[in-house]
Amino acid sequence: MIPKSALSRAAQRLLRSPCSKRPGYCRTLASAKAPGFNYETDEVNGIKFASRDIPGPTTQLAVVARAGTRFQLYPGFAEGLEKFAYKSTERRSALRINREAELLGGELFSYHSRENLVVGAKFFREDLPYFAELLGEVISKTKYLRHQLYEEVIPVIKLSQKSILGDTSQMALNSAHGVAFHRGLGTALHPTSSVPITKYLQEEDLKAFSQAAYAKPNFAVVANGASHDELSKWIGEFFNDSPATPPKDLPPIETKPSKYYGGEERIAHDGGNNMILAFPGSGAYTGGHYKPEIAVLSSLLGGQSYIKWSPGFSLLARATKAQTQAHVSTRNISYSDAGLLTISMGGNARHIREASQAVVEILKAISTGDIAKDDIKKATANAKFRTLEAGQNTGTGLELTGAGLVQSGKPSQIDGVADAIDGVTEEAVKKAAKSLLEGKATVSTVGDLFVLPFAEEIGLHV
Repeated sequence: MIPKSALSRAAQRLLRSPCSKRPGYCRTLASAKAPGFNYETDEVNGIKFASRDIPGPTTQLAVVARAGTRFQLYPGFAEGLEKFAYKSTERRSALRINREAELLGGELFSYHSRENLVVGAKFFREDLPYFAELLGEVISKTKYLRHQLYEEVIPVIKLSQKSILGDTSQMALNSAHGVAFHRGLGTALHPTSSVPITKYLQEEDLKAFSQAAYAKPNFAVVANGASHDELSKWIGEFFNDSPATPPKDLPPIETKPSKYYGGEERIAHDGGNNMILAFPGSGAYTGGHYKPEIAVLSSLLGGQSYIKWSPGFSLLARATKAQTQAHVSTRNISYSDAGLLTISMGGNARHIREASQAVVEILKAISTGDIAKDDIKKATANAKFRTLEAGQNTGTGLELTGAGLVQSGKPSQIDGVADAIDGVTEEAVKKAAKSLLEGKATVSTVGDLFVLPFAEEIGLHV
């Protein structure tokens, strides 16, 4: 066995030696400008598309449409459109679509967010022509049949409504968005159980909304693991049936800029306790509301640990160490023209109360510069890593890039985001924290309201 002292001496010599003499240990992957990391964009027949030719045997292809809950005409339309994906089309039955995808080893998916509806597939690279044709067919030739709406779509939506009733974390997040933005981004991600969706969801209205959502100006096609030239060829062939403009007799998809309001909402619930403190955050990089200092501030606040067996370096992780029955996490949720910086707390009501007081004290400490410079450096590195990791994730990259193309005509190139985070100064972080405390906060509380505090009790303005 090699003595520990020998291993220690070898490690010290290695760390002291210059990088050129130990190339196997150098950080060669820190740059975001590696080949294939960014998207190549183009337009064919009025359809915007982007591709990233990642080496490998599989491809992920998706249509990203401006049809999330922010842009839906009536309650439930975004979810209704999502649930109708891969149902019967004018050329194929739902059974045929499923069987063909299974025979090719593919995977079909659809989901919606507050701004986007994503319909896509994962498959072997050589099967790109089939799945490009299928997606073109799904967005332009789906049959919105009455019996499918009432037997297959609405029952599933009602199940999701029931699941949210017992999920206090989702309830608090929906509440925070509603208080912060009112309409638009404030619309709940899924209709609540009190919304009469059958009053609004009719097959003809849903079909008309699909023609607006899948009109060429309102969607983009994004691929990971596909040749740019090949993707251009198949989009030009299979996506021509999408309308060039939305129907004139339909109200236009709302594009009114988001406005932050702030305020407080309290919801009694005996199924758990959650509290969200939210503030104006950073928008997406592709829009004009990107604030890299918010990403650094989010990592600095933190709460959750990324290091095993350690509470982590973040200020909230250390400040709430005694509140063992409360889970605290910080996240910036970015949208095309706005963002929401959320500090979420869940668990024991008394511990949440104590943790919420610690959050405000930490924000005050940051705003006055009463923190170590080393913590800022760690937060900057962590924010940059999380950004690059999300950009490498094919699913995240698909939606961000598609949304960027639709909203602003440019994709989300994460090397630019990483460079912006590198440029954040300590003064910018202090200024960001100070602006949060001086402005109106959003406070959403769900659970035992007898114990959970009001915003003014912890020193926030609403």
